[in-house]
Amino acid sequence: MSTTLALTTLSACGESSSADGAGTTLKLVVTEYGDRSGNSSKRYWDQLIGEFEFKHPEISVDVDIYDRGAVDRRVSELVEAGNPPDMAQMATYADYAEQDMLYSADELLSIPAQADFVTAVAEAGQANRTQYGMPFVASTRVFFYNKKLLRDAGITTPPKTWQELQSAAVALEQSGVKTPYGLPLGPEEPQAETLNWLLSGGGGYTDNIGAYTIDAPENIRTFEWLRDELVAKGLTNPEPGETDRQDVYDGFARGEVAMLNGHPTLMQIAQENGIDYGMAPPPGKDGESPATTGVADWMTAFKKNGNQEAIGEFLNFAYSKENVLKFAQQYDLLPVTNSAFDAMRADKENKAVWEFLDQLRTAQLYPVDKVSWGPTVRTLRATIGRTVEPKGDPGSVLAQLQREAETKENAAS
Repeated sequence: MSTTLALTTLSACGESSSADGAGTTLKLVVTEYGDRSGNSSKRYWDQLIGEFEFKHPEISVDVDIYDRGAVDRRVSELVEAGNPPDMAQMATYADYAEQDMLYSADELLSIPAQADFVTAVAEAGQANRTQYGMPFVASTRVFFYNKKLLRDAGITTPPKTWQELQSAAVALEQSGVKTPYGLPLGPEEPQAETLNWLLSGGGGYTDNIGAYTIDAPENIRTFEWLRDELVAKGLTNPEPGETDRQDVYDGFARGEVAMLNGHPTLMQIAQENGIDYGMAPPPGKDGESPATTGVADWMTAFKKNGNQEAIGEFLNFAYSKENVLKFAQQYDLLPVTNSAFDAMRADKENKAVWEFLDQLRTAQLYPVDKVSWGPTVRTLRATIGRTVEPKGDPGSVLAQLQREAETKENAAS
Protein backbone atom coordinates (compact mmCIF):
# COMPACT_ATOMS: atom_id res chain seq x y z
CA MET A 1 0.00 0.00 0.00
CA SER A 2 1.27 3.47 -0.88
CA THR A 3 0.00 6.92 0.00
CA THR A 4 0.41 10.00 -2.19
CA LEU A 5 -1.26 13.26 -1.13
CA ALA A 6 -4.81 12.23 -0.19
CA LEU A 7 -4.55 8.97 -2.10
CA THR A 8 -4.60 5.41 -0.88
CA THR A 9 -3.87 2.74 -3.46
CA LEU A 10 -5.08 -0.81 -2.94
CA SER A 11 -3.69 -3.58 -5.09
CA ALA A 12 -6.29 -6.21 -4.48
CA CYS A 13 -4.58 -8.77 -6.66
CA GLY A 14 -1.24 -9.02 -8.33
CA GLU A 15 -1.06 -7.43 -11.76
CA SER A 16 0.61 -10.42 -13.37
CA SER A 17 -2.68 -11.68 -14.77
CA SER A 18 -3.15 -8.56 -16.90
CA ALA A 19 0.53 -8.40 -17.78
CA ASP A 20 0.58 -11.86 -19.32
CA GLY A 21 -2.79 -11.40 -21.01
CA ALA A 22 -4.58 -13.97 -18.86
CA GLY A 23 -7.00 -11.54 -17.24
CA THR A 24 -8.26 -7.97 -16.88
CA THR A 25 -7.25 -5.33 -14.37
CA LEU A 26 -9.77 -2.55 -13.77
CA LYS A 27 -8.82 0.84 -12.40
CA LEU A 28 -11.38 2.36 -10.04
CA VAL A 29 -11.30 5.86 -8.48
CA VAL A 30 -13.59 6.50 -5.50
CA THR A 31 -14.38 9.08 -2.82
CA GLU A 32 -13.24 8.84 0.80
CA TYR A 33 -16.24 8.94 3.15
CA GLY A 34 -14.46 8.23 6.41
CA ASP A 35 -13.24 11.01 8.66
CA ARG A 36 -10.43 9.12 10.36
CA SER A 37 -8.20 6.12 9.69
CA GLY A 38 -10.39 3.71 11.62
CA ASN A 39 -13.40 4.20 9.33
CA SER A 40 -11.69 4.89 6.01
CA SER A 41 -13.53 3.74 2.89
CA LYS A 42 -10.48 1.52 2.36
CA ARG A 43 -12.07 -1.06 4.69
CA TYR A 44 -15.19 -1.32 2.57
CA TRP A 45 -13.37 -1.54 -0.77
CA ASP A 46 -10.81 -4.02 0.56
CA GLN A 47 -13.57 -6.42 1.51
CA LEU A 48 -15.75 -5.84 -1.55
CA ILE A 49 -12.88 -6.31 -4.00
CA GLY A 50 -11.61 -9.39 -2.17
CA GLU A 51 -15.04 -11.03 -2.37
CA PHE A 52 -15.44 -10.05 -6.02
CA GLU A 53 -12.05 -11.38 -7.07
CA PHE A 54 -12.69 -14.65 -5.26
CA LYS A 55 -15.75 -15.14 -7.48
CA HIS A 56 -14.09 -13.66 -10.59
CA PRO A 57 -10.41 -14.65 -10.53
CA GLU A 58 -9.99 -13.48 -14.13
CA ILE A 59 -10.64 -9.85 -13.08
CA SER A 60 -8.60 -7.77 -10.65
CA VAL A 61 -9.49 -4.31 -9.40
CA ASP A 62 -7.10 -1.56 -8.31
CA VAL A 63 -8.80 1.28 -6.44
CA ASP A 64 -7.53 4.77 -5.63
CA ILE A 65 -9.30 6.60 -2.82
CA TYR A 66 -9.31 10.41 -2.76
CA ASP A 67 -10.74 12.97 -0.39
CA ARG A 68 -14.04 14.47 -1.52
CA GLY A 69 -12.49 17.74 -2.65
CA ALA A 70 -9.89 15.98 -4.79
CA VAL A 71 -11.60 13.08 -6.53
CA ASP A 72 -13.28 14.98 -9.38
CA ARG A 73 -10.11 16.95 -10.01
CA ARG A 74 -8.03 13.77 -10.16
CA VAL A 75 -10.38 12.12 -12.65
CA SER A 76 -10.24 15.26 -14.80
CA GLU A 77 -6.44 15.10 -14.77
CA LEU A 78 -6.48 11.45 -15.82
CA VAL A 79 -8.93 12.15 -18.63
CA GLU A 80 -6.86 15.09 -19.89
CA ALA A 81 -3.78 12.85 -19.87
CA GLY A 82 -5.61 10.33 -22.05
CA ASN A 83 -5.65 7.73 -19.28
CA PRO A 84 -9.11 7.70 -17.69
CA PRO A 85 -9.93 5.06 -15.08
CA ASP A 86 -12.31 2.28 -16.03
CA MET A 87 -14.69 3.48 -13.29
CA ALA A 88 -14.96 6.61 -11.18
CA GLN A 89 -17.32 7.33 -8.30
CA MET A 90 -17.62 11.12 -8.04
CA ALA A 91 -19.93 14.15 -7.95
CA THR A 92 -20.29 14.84 -11.69
CA TYR A 93 -20.72 13.03 -14.96
CA ALA A 94 -22.37 15.37 -17.50
CA ASP A 95 -19.17 16.66 -19.14
CA TYR A 96 -17.95 13.16 -19.87
CA ALA A 97 -21.34 11.97 -21.09
CA GLU A 98 -21.51 14.97 -23.44
CA GLN A 99 -18.18 13.92 -24.95
CA ASP A 100 -19.36 10.31 -25.42
CA MET A 101 -16.70 8.98 -23.04
CA LEU A 102 -19.02 6.91 -20.84
CA TYR A 103 -20.83 3.61 -21.06
CA SER A 104 -24.52 3.90 -20.30
CA ALA A 105 -26.04 1.89 -17.47
CA ASP A 106 -27.90 -0.40 -19.86
CA GLU A 107 -24.57 -1.35 -21.46
CA LEU A 108 -23.31 -2.56 -18.08
CA LEU A 109 -26.03 -3.47 -15.61
CA SER A 110 -28.62 -6.23 -15.67
CA ILE A 111 -32.23 -5.15 -16.11
CA PRO A 112 -33.08 -5.97 -12.45
CA ALA A 113 -30.10 -3.92 -11.25
CA GLN A 114 -31.16 -0.89 -13.30
CA ALA A 115 -34.78 -1.20 -12.19
CA ASP A 116 -33.71 -1.30 -8.55
CA PHE A 117 -32.45 2.32 -8.44
CA VAL A 118 -34.60 4.74 -6.42
CA THR A 119 -36.38 6.71 -9.15
CA ALA A 120 -35.87 10.22 -7.76
CA VAL A 121 -32.13 9.65 -7.59
CA ALA A 122 -31.75 7.70 -10.82
CA GLU A 123 -33.49 10.39 -12.87
CA ALA A 124 -30.84 12.92 -11.86
CA GLY A 125 -28.23 10.61 -13.38
CA GLN A 126 -29.81 10.73 -16.84
CA ALA A 127 -28.53 12.90 -19.67
CA ASN A 128 -30.74 12.98 -22.76
CA ARG A 129 -32.86 10.27 -21.13
CA THR A 130 -29.92 7.88 -20.91
CA GLN A 131 -28.45 6.77 -17.58
CA TYR A 132 -24.76 7.67 -17.55
CA GLY A 133 -24.50 8.56 -13.88
CA MET A 134 -25.34 5.48 -11.83
CA PRO A 135 -26.24 6.64 -8.31
CA PHE A 136 -23.87 5.16 -5.76
CA VAL A 137 -24.88 6.71 -2.46
CA ALA A 138 -27.18 9.55 -1.41
CA SER A 139 -28.12 11.85 1.43
CA THR A 140 -30.95 14.24 2.11
CA ARG A 141 -31.31 17.30 4.31
CA VAL A 142 -33.64 17.53 7.29
CA PHE A 143 -34.35 20.17 9.91
CA PHE A 144 -32.31 19.70 13.11
CA TYR A 145 -33.13 21.41 16.39
CA ASN A 146 -31.65 21.47 19.87
CA LYS A 147 -34.43 20.13 22.10
CA LYS A 148 -33.14 21.75 25.29
CA LEU A 149 -32.73 25.19 23.76
CA LEU A 150 -36.22 25.08 22.28
CA ARG A 151 -37.67 23.82 25.55
CA ASP A 152 -35.95 26.57 27.54
CA ALA A 153 -37.43 29.12 25.13
CA GLY A 154 -40.93 27.73 25.67
CA ILE A 155 -41.17 26.03 22.27
CA THR A 156 -42.90 22.64 22.49
CA THR A 157 -42.87 21.52 18.86
CA PRO A 158 -40.49 22.19 15.95
CA PRO A 159 -41.69 24.84 13.48
CA LYS A 160 -43.52 23.72 10.37
CA THR A 161 -43.88 27.07 8.59
CA TRP A 162 -41.64 30.06 7.93
CA GLN A 163 -43.70 32.15 10.32
CA GLU A 164 -43.36 29.52 13.04
CA LEU A 165 -39.62 29.39 12.34
CA GLN A 166 -39.31 33.14 12.78
CA SER A 167 -41.40 33.11 15.95
CA ALA A 168 -39.26 30.31 17.36
CA ALA A 169 -36.08 32.21 16.43
CA VAL A 170 -37.33 35.33 18.23
CA ALA A 171 -38.13 33.31 21.36
CA LEU A 172 -34.71 31.64 21.23
CA GLU A 173 -32.95 34.98 20.88
CA GLN A 174 -34.86 36.36 23.84
CA SER A 175 -33.84 33.34 25.92
CA GLY A 176 -30.17 34.07 25.22
CA VAL A 177 -29.35 31.68 22.35
CA LYS A 178 -26.43 32.98 20.34
CA THR A 179 -27.64 31.78 16.91
CA PRO A 180 -31.32 30.83 16.67
CA TYR A 181 -30.99 29.64 13.05
CA GLY A 182 -27.71 28.61 11.41
CA LEU A 183 -27.61 29.87 7.80
CA PRO A 184 -24.54 28.69 5.83
CA LEU A 185 -24.36 30.58 2.54
CA GLY A 186 -20.55 30.71 2.48
CA PRO A 187 -18.47 29.24 -0.34
CA GLU A 188 -18.18 25.65 0.94
CA GLU A 189 -21.58 24.22 -0.08
CA PRO A 190 -24.26 26.91 -0.22
CA GLN A 191 -26.03 25.18 -3.10
CA ALA A 192 -27.66 22.75 -0.63
CA GLU A 193 -28.92 25.40 1.79
CA THR A 194 -30.07 27.45 -1.22
CA LEU A 195 -32.04 24.58 -2.70
CA ASN A 196 -33.65 23.78 0.64
CA TRP A 197 -34.95 27.34 0.86
CA LEU A 198 -36.05 27.44 -2.79
CA LEU A 199 -38.01 24.20 -2.38
CA SER A 200 -39.59 25.40 0.86
CA GLY A 201 -40.87 28.45 -1.01
CA GLY A 202 -42.37 26.43 -3.85
CA GLY A 203 -39.50 26.94 -6.30
CA GLY A 204 -36.25 25.28 -7.26
CA TYR A 205 -33.32 25.45 -9.65
CA THR A 206 -35.32 23.98 -12.55
CA ASP A 207 -38.91 23.32 -13.55
CA ASN A 208 -40.59 19.99 -14.28
CA ILE A 209 -39.08 19.79 -17.76
CA GLY A 210 -35.57 20.66 -16.64
CA ALA A 211 -35.39 24.31 -17.71
CA TYR A 212 -33.55 26.65 -15.35
CA THR A 213 -35.85 28.76 -13.12
CA ILE A 214 -33.25 30.25 -10.78
CA ASP A 215 -34.71 33.78 -10.95
CA ALA A 216 -38.36 32.71 -10.82
CA PRO A 217 -40.59 35.08 -8.78
CA GLU A 218 -41.11 32.53 -6.01
CA ASN A 219 -37.33 32.12 -5.62
CA ILE A 220 -36.82 35.87 -5.39
CA ARG A 221 -39.58 36.15 -2.79
CA THR A 222 -37.96 33.34 -0.78
CA PHE A 223 -34.66 35.18 -0.46
CA GLU A 224 -36.39 38.50 0.20
CA TRP A 225 -38.18 36.87 3.14
CA LEU A 226 -34.97 35.28 4.36
CA ARG A 227 -33.14 38.62 4.13
CA ASP A 228 -35.86 40.68 5.81
CA GLU A 229 -37.39 38.31 8.35
CA LEU A 230 -34.42 36.31 9.63
CA VAL A 231 -31.07 37.87 8.73
CA ALA A 232 -31.99 41.56 9.10
CA LYS A 233 -33.58 40.84 12.47
CA GLY A 234 -30.42 39.22 13.82
CA LEU A 235 -31.93 35.75 14.07
CA THR A 236 -29.12 33.99 12.17
CA ASN A 237 -25.34 33.92 12.34
CA PRO A 238 -23.71 37.23 11.32
CA GLU A 239 -22.62 37.41 7.67
CA PRO A 240 -24.21 34.21 6.34
CA GLY A 241 -22.32 34.68 3.05
CA GLU A 242 -19.07 34.12 4.96
CA THR A 243 -20.38 31.16 6.98
CA ASP A 244 -19.75 27.61 5.80
CA ARG A 245 -21.70 24.48 6.62
CA GLN A 246 -19.02 23.21 8.99
CA ASP A 247 -19.22 26.49 10.92
CA VAL A 248 -22.88 25.99 11.78
CA TYR A 249 -22.39 22.27 12.43
CA ASP A 250 -19.67 23.14 14.94
CA GLY A 251 -21.95 25.78 16.48
CA PHE A 252 -24.72 23.19 16.84
CA ALA A 253 -22.26 20.83 18.52
CA ARG A 254 -21.34 23.58 21.02
CA GLY A 255 -24.98 24.30 21.81
CA GLU A 256 -24.78 27.78 20.25
CA VAL A 257 -26.93 27.12 17.14
CA ALA A 258 -30.49 26.05 17.91
CA MET A 259 -31.88 25.21 14.46
CA LEU A 260 -30.40 24.39 11.05
CA ASN A 261 -30.68 22.13 8.03
CA GLY A 262 -28.29 19.18 8.11
CA HIS A 263 -27.34 15.86 6.57
CA PRO A 264 -26.78 12.52 8.38
CA THR A 265 -23.23 13.38 9.50
CA LEU A 266 -24.68 15.95 11.89
CA MET A 267 -26.27 13.17 13.95
CA GLN A 268 -22.88 11.76 14.89
CA ILE A 269 -21.44 15.22 15.58
CA ALA A 270 -24.36 16.03 17.89
CA GLN A 271 -24.18 12.68 19.69
CA GLU A 272 -20.44 12.96 20.27
CA ASN A 273 -20.99 16.35 21.90
CA GLY A 274 -23.94 15.36 24.07
CA ILE A 275 -26.55 17.43 22.19
CA ASP A 276 -30.13 16.27 22.68
CA TYR A 277 -31.44 16.90 19.17
CA GLY A 278 -34.57 16.31 17.17
CA MET A 279 -35.21 16.06 13.44
CA ALA A 280 -38.19 17.07 11.31
CA PRO A 281 -39.01 18.00 7.70
CA PRO A 282 -37.80 21.52 6.81
CA PRO A 283 -40.37 24.28 7.45
CA GLY A 284 -42.05 25.67 4.35
CA LYS A 285 -43.80 28.85 3.35
CA ASP A 286 -47.24 27.61 4.32
CA GLY A 287 -46.51 24.23 5.89
CA GLU A 288 -43.84 21.54 5.90
CA SER A 289 -41.66 21.85 2.81
CA PRO A 290 -43.00 19.62 0.01
CA ALA A 291 -39.49 18.38 -0.73
CA THR A 292 -35.96 18.63 0.53
CA THR A 293 -32.51 18.63 -1.03
CA GLY A 294 -31.09 15.33 -2.16
CA VAL A 295 -27.42 14.84 -2.95
CA ALA A 296 -25.89 11.84 -4.69
CA ASP A 297 -22.53 10.67 -5.90
CA TRP A 298 -22.34 8.88 -9.21
CA MET A 299 -20.58 5.80 -10.47
CA THR A 300 -19.35 6.31 -14.03
CA ALA A 301 -17.65 3.92 -16.44
CA PHE A 302 -15.26 5.10 -19.15
CA LYS A 303 -15.07 3.47 -22.57
CA LYS A 304 -11.40 4.21 -23.28
CA ASN A 305 -9.95 0.85 -22.20
CA GLY A 306 -12.74 -1.23 -23.70
CA ASN A 307 -13.38 -3.28 -20.56
CA GLN A 308 -17.16 -3.23 -20.83
CA GLU A 309 -17.77 -6.86 -19.86
CA ALA A 310 -15.45 -6.81 -16.84
CA ILE A 311 -16.86 -3.45 -15.65
CA GLY A 312 -20.37 -4.85 -15.92
CA GLU A 313 -19.45 -7.89 -13.84
CA PHE A 314 -18.00 -5.70 -11.11
CA LEU A 315 -20.83 -3.18 -11.00
CA ASN A 316 -23.55 -5.83 -10.93
CA PHE A 317 -21.73 -7.30 -7.93
CA ALA A 318 -21.22 -3.92 -6.24
CA TYR A 319 -24.92 -3.02 -6.61
CA SER A 320 -26.22 -6.10 -4.82
CA LYS A 321 -28.59 -5.30 -1.96
CA GLU A 322 -26.09 -6.48 0.64
CA ASN A 323 -23.21 -4.37 -0.66
CA VAL A 324 -25.26 -1.20 -1.13
CA LEU A 325 -26.76 -1.56 2.34
CA LYS A 326 -23.38 -2.24 3.97
CA PHE A 327 -21.81 0.91 2.54
CA ALA A 328 -24.76 3.13 3.49
CA GLN A 329 -24.86 1.80 7.04
CA GLN A 330 -21.12 2.17 7.52
CA TYR A 331 -21.17 5.90 6.71
CA ASP A 332 -24.66 7.00 7.86
CA LEU A 333 -25.71 7.54 4.25
CA LEU A 334 -28.74 6.47 2.26
CA PRO A 335 -28.92 3.50 -0.11
CA VAL A 336 -29.77 4.25 -3.73
CA THR A 337 -31.53 0.98 -4.54
CA ASN A 338 -35.09 0.14 -3.55
CA SER A 339 -34.12 -3.27 -2.17
CA ALA A 340 -31.52 -1.78 0.19
CA PHE A 341 -33.83 1.17 0.99
CA ASP A 342 -36.65 -1.16 2.06
CA ALA A 343 -34.27 -3.27 4.14
CA MET A 344 -32.93 -0.21 5.95
CA ARG A 345 -36.42 1.21 6.55
CA ALA A 346 -37.61 -2.10 8.00
CA ASP A 347 -34.69 -2.52 10.41
CA LYS A 348 -35.12 -0.66 13.72
CA GLU A 349 -31.35 -0.61 14.15
CA ASN A 350 -31.36 2.00 11.36
CA LYS A 351 -34.07 4.13 12.98
CA ALA A 352 -31.68 7.08 13.34
CA VAL A 353 -31.71 7.65 9.58
CA TRP A 354 -35.40 6.99 8.91
CA GLU A 355 -36.17 10.71 8.80
CA PHE A 356 -33.63 11.07 5.98
CA LEU A 357 -34.88 7.94 4.22
CA ASP A 358 -38.46 9.19 4.30
CA GLN A 359 -37.35 12.29 2.38
CA LEU A 360 -35.35 10.46 -0.30
CA ARG A 361 -38.05 9.33 -2.69
CA THR A 362 -39.41 12.87 -3.05
CA ALA A 363 -36.07 14.69 -2.76
CA GLN A 364 -34.95 17.16 -5.42
CA LEU A 365 -31.40 16.73 -6.63
CA TYR A 366 -29.15 19.26 -8.30
CA PRO A 367 -29.42 19.43 -12.13
CA VAL A 368 -26.16 17.53 -12.50
CA ASP A 369 -27.28 16.22 -15.89
CA LYS A 370 -26.51 19.67 -17.31
CA VAL A 371 -22.98 20.50 -18.48
CA SER A 372 -23.75 24.07 -17.36
CA TRP A 373 -24.36 23.10 -13.73
CA GLY A 374 -20.67 22.91 -12.79
CA PRO A 375 -19.78 26.50 -13.76
CA THR A 376 -23.13 27.77 -12.51
CA VAL A 377 -22.66 26.34 -9.04
CA ARG A 378 -19.17 27.81 -8.86
CA THR A 379 -20.68 31.25 -9.41
CA LEU A 380 -23.47 30.51 -6.94
CA ARG A 381 -20.94 29.69 -4.23
CA ALA A 382 -19.31 33.07 -4.68
CA THR A 383 -22.48 35.19 -4.95
CA ILE A 384 -25.51 33.68 -3.22
CA GLY A 385 -24.58 35.21 0.15
CA ARG A 386 -25.16 38.67 -1.32
CA THR A 387 -28.91 38.00 -1.46
CA VAL A 388 -29.25 38.38 2.31
CA GLU A 389 -26.89 41.30 2.92
CA PRO A 390 -28.54 44.42 4.41
CA LYS A 391 -28.85 46.06 0.98
CA GLY A 392 -28.78 42.80 -0.95
CA ASP A 393 -30.87 42.42 -4.08
CA PRO A 394 -31.99 38.79 -4.47
CA GLY A 395 -33.55 39.49 -7.86
CA SER A 396 -30.29 40.80 -9.29
CA VAL A 397 -28.16 37.96 -7.90
CA LEU A 398 -30.56 35.24 -9.06
CA ALA A 399 -30.95 36.88 -12.48
CA GLN A 400 -27.18 36.82 -12.94
CA LEU A 401 -27.10 33.12 -12.10
CA GLN A 402 -30.00 32.46 -14.48
CA ARG A 403 -28.23 34.25 -17.35
CA GLU A 404 -24.99 32.40 -16.77
CA ALA A 405 -26.73 29.03 -16.52
CA GLU A 406 -28.69 29.56 -19.73
CA THR A 407 -25.67 30.86 -21.60
CA LYS A 408 -23.53 27.89 -20.59
CA GLU A 409 -26.30 25.44 -21.38
CA ASN A 410 -26.99 26.93 -24.80
CA ALA A 411 -23.28 26.86 -25.61
CA ALA A 412 -23.13 23.16 -24.77
CA SER A 413 -26.17 22.28 -26.87
